[in-house]
Amino acid sequence: MSESETPLRPDQFDRYRRHLTLPELGLAGQQKLLAASVLLIGAGGLGCPTAQYLTAAGVGTIGLVDDDVVSASNLQRQILYSTADVGRPKVEVAKERLEGLNPDVTVKTLQGRLDSSNAMELFADYDVIVDGTDNFPTRYLTNDACVLLGKPNVHGSIFRFEGQASVFDATKGPCYRCLYPEPPPPGAVPSCAEGGVLGILPGTIAMVQATETLKLLTGLGETLIGRLLHYDALDMAWREFKMKKDPGCAMCGESRTIEALIDYEGFCGMPAREGTAAGELVQTSASDYARRRAAGETMTLVDVRREDEVATAAIEGALWIPLDELEARIGELLKAKDEPIVIHCHHGGRSEKAVRLLLERGFATAENLDGGIEAWSLTVDPSVPRYS
Repeated sequence: MSESETPLRPDQFDRYRRHLTLPELGLAGQQKLLAASVLLIGAGGLGCPTAQYLTAAGVGTIGLVDDDVVSASNLQRQILYSTADVGRPKVEVAKERLEGLNPDVTVKTLQGRLDSSNAMELFADYDVIVDGTDNFPTRYLTNDACVLLGKPNVHGSIFRFEGQASVFDATKGPCYRCLYPEPPPPGAVPSCAEGGVLGILPGTIAMVQATETLKLLTGLGETLIGRLLHYDALDMAWREFKMKKDPGCAMCGESRTIEALIDYEGFCGMPAREGTAAGELVQTSASDYARRRAAGETMTLVDVRREDEVATAAIEGALWIPLDELEARIGELLKAKDEPIVIHCHHGGRSEKAVRLLLERGFATAENLDGGIEAWSLTVDPSVPRYS
């Protein structure tokens, strides 16, 4: 008897009864789910609800990859976490919650960064890969590893009030590179930290990803292979775009030129922003920074925004070093290297890049002002003008 034919226990009949009564799914489909394995890249806005629905459905093994820790700014949309979890590794908290939701499911975690050195070995053990990341290097890495291994890639992405989802499977249709042969120029697409995101939006797109994953695992229905779904929350409108395999695709085309994983941060000209190792990047809220400054703590505040932004609004006492000048002017911060250096921008995205640069250069006390000057205006000093 194969694993997919293993009889269900009496308690499992109760748990999955609503699945078992669906003639299209039934006992055979539930057995397939219990024997299946899914790897989720990212335990953030998309990964949290996707993981919850797949766990509730009884997918036997779920893998989670994320190197980030829970921050207060995550709680508006990453529904696996609570206030008490701030500072804890996301995969650690997620594993606790998911195993509490369904003891039939084995949750495996990697608290670390997905890169070219580990992706192939990691992906090989799973039936379906779900991409819930927020950066282009990891999206291209996920796509390429899936193509090389012949694995389906359930894609989702979100920004502000819009999202999209698809299934990329180069054995049956186009891959991610067929749709996006080249990444956008660095800085052309703002991060969620810079542009914002409606808290409910990730759940909407994640439900599509979870649905497509279950269909892939059970053979139900018609998947999104060759189709891209676009969702606009403001208009409550869905649009579907047809996609075809690109014969000239560098990854899955007739004469492909990519035969192995590459340097994706170099290819995209940007770092993989999704998370950082626990304990590396420290987020400090605007109110906490204000409290510490009022208490007399010695800190250096650095503003990495553009000149026109600084002219519009500024936090008193900040040292202005534009992000594109930071590396060349890093010597100006050496005298403050042993004290907290708090970096801010408009919403927190560019300042994260600055903090990572400082950490790489040995500034272990660098912190990111979570929410940037926008959070400062909203929560500390409303006299500081807000701008878009």
